[in-house]
Amino acid sequence: MNKYLVEFIGTFFLVLTIGCTVIPAAAGVIAPLAIGGALMVMVFAGGHISGAHYNPAVTLAVFLRGKCPTRDVIPYWIAQIVAGVIAAFVAIYLTGMSGTPMEIKNIPVAFVAEFLFTFALAYVVLNVATAKNTANNSFYGLAIGLTVMTGAFAVGAISGAAFNPAVAIGLAVMKLIAFSQIWILIVANLAGAAVAAFTFKVVCPGAD
Repeated sequence: MNKYLVEFIGTFFLVLTIGCTVIPAAAGVIAPLAIGGALMVMVFAGGHISGAHYNPAVTLAVFLRGKCPTRDVIPYWIAQIVAGVIAAFVAIYLTGMSGTPMEIKNIPVAFVAEFLFTFALAYVVLNVATAKNTANNSFYGLAIGLTVMTGAFAVGAISGAAFNPAVAIGLAVMKLIAFSQIWILIVANLAGAAVAAFTFKVVCPGAD
């Protein structure tokens, strides 16, 4: 149960940070920096307990890589998604408003953007947090947080920069993206994570 609570807490603060910076349209670089920073500190805080996935796509990648027990996959997903929804409502309450939905006009482009940076995120997680050659390192949280920050800067205006199905659902609840378009993000996120797990097994065959 502790693992699931940690997954809830980490995902909650990630989505809350997204809402509190993106809904009021925080100026300049504030949103990507805050989002990457929030993820980084939550990864450091919970990594030793749950693995600090905070993302159904990452959980899928770690499961396919063989480092997440089957019995934990669905509870992790439930904790992450519920946390994302609750955080979205809290963000709306704190900011006093909901967002303006971005319209994804080019679905293939948005799909590829989400796929690529979810792949990057899952690939980084697998390498810095599950490989024996990087075990007990002190940089894993920073690497993971910076990957999300980089993706937010790179493709935020193209796809919304979810890289995370729980975030995608939270974005829809906050009206930052239309519910009718969240499938683009969710499918791309899960596909990117699955390919990252396969790629990791190919390039790091002795990682266990």
